[in-house]
Amino acid sequence: MSEKLDRLKEILGEVSDLQHAESVLDWDQNVNMPPGGSEARGQQLATLGKIAHEKSTSDEVGNLLEDLKSEITDSDSDDAALIRIAARDFEKAMRVPAKFVAEQAIVTSKAFETWIEAKGKSDFTIFRPHLEKVVELVREYISFFPPANHPYDTLLDDYEPGMKTAEVQTIFDNLRPKQVELIKAINSAKQVKDDFLHKKYSEKKVWDFGEAIITKFGYEWSRGRQDKAPHPFQTTFSVNDTRITNRYEVDNPLSTLYSAMHEAGHAMYEQGSNPAYERTPLAGGTSLAVHESQSRMWENLVGRSLPFCEHFFPELKKTFPSQLNGVSVKSFYKAINKVESSLIRVNSDEATYNLHVMLRLELEIGMVEGKFAVKDLPEIWNAKMNDYLGIVPPNDAQGVLQDVHWASGLMGYFSTYALGNLVSAQLWEKINEDIKDLDDQIRKGKFDTLLGWLREKVHIHARKYDPQELVQRVTGSKIDAAAYVRYLTKKYSDIYGL
Repeated sequence: MSEKLDRLKEILGEVSDLQHAESVLDWDQNVNMPPGGSEARGQQLATLGKIAHEKSTSDEVGNLLEDLKSEITDSDSDDAALIRIAARDFEKAMRVPAKFVAEQAIVTSKAFETWIEAKGKSDFTIFRPHLEKVVELVREYISFFPPANHPYDTLLDDYEPGMKTAEVQTIFDNLRPKQVELIKAINSAKQVKDDFLHKKYSEKKVWDFGEAIITKFGYEWSRGRQDKAPHPFQTTFSVNDTRITNRYEVDNPLSTLYSAMHEAGHAMYEQGSNPAYERTPLAGGTSLAVHESQSRMWENLVGRSLPFCEHFFPELKKTFPSQLNGVSVKSFYKAINKVESSLIRVNSDEATYNLHVMLRLELEIGMVEGKFAVKDLPEIWNAKMNDYLGIVPPNDAQGVLQDVHWASGLMGYFSTYALGNLVSAQLWEKINEDIKDLDDQIRKGKFDTLLGWLREKVHIHARKYDPQELVQRVTGSKIDAAAYVRYLTKKYSDIYGL
């Protein structure tokens, strides 16, 4: 290994350390920090962000990358991938002033704390001035980059490298009518009963049961933990420290189980990253869509499958005998897959979930273009919910304030949720080709073969391959909706007798 490559890895390792320290502070803000600490926390994040930015955009890094591009000739090697991705990150970071990075950290830290207050009081006006500042900074961020086919391309590329807004819109435009058609067919069928899911359940027992499930999945507690937070999420400090958060909802108590499965899916992806990539730009997931494919796979394709219910439901019934008295495995399976227009994205069913995402994408594009003013968002949100799902939120908390992403400055993010659904189905078809008895294994509570397949085909590669290349390598095609449509149609035709 050359001295130049050693030196580059040394600097990038320090940048990684700083970024992970930021993640620790962000995790603490969600899990432990008192509200009064928000201003100081914003300053702390700003300082770390500024130092990391300055270090990663130094002349030395630029010169090392330029020299190493010609020195490393094996294009499929880890070192070549490191140089390629580090160079891309460098070129992007060079366009963004350190002062802007610091300001954004302060603004989003305040916005996050205000979002919590606004959501608690269901009052968008509390959050509005902070979101206006966030949107202003998002537009300023876009201005640092060369004009793209669409200004939103710049934001999308941060989360889904190489993907264009027009591509996502085309995929969604083709997918939307198929999902709407399926929903209409379901609405004309006899609705399933799910009243037993909304009874009173012990929070501790639900929490413990969720942890038992993800332990069987393969989430390694020696390298992770689960804590309470206002919004479930997963965060990584290293390949040996990848954490999840969860919450308990009184009106929807068993959603805690599925949030645990979802976030564990993210975390197991990170735990499966090649340890050799630690403290380099190769570590972690290749994109948010691929990341989301892992969480949605464990939550839905595994966790809401009939074989999974056949394994776990008897134990769940023992844990909650009064709540599940008289409920059969098949009834439980149908209930957890009930299709019904709902207000909250994270609790929505598989058939309607993507419509929630499409709505948010439309609003984000509108804000970026200046077509939608922040002050009008509650009204626009409610109108779009009516158009997309036929329901209107009764308040801001269940409407425009339900997601944390905008408070954190994460615009360009939402479409990756729906793209992740598509990737999960593409991978699932390939997995079932390779693991012929997968249903039987799940029915027996055996998940090591599935996790091993994902480790080998997806997790170990981390960021070495761009998302479209990785999906192509594993499934034979780029991101496409066909497999997901097949999955939904078959599943819900069986459940609703279509």
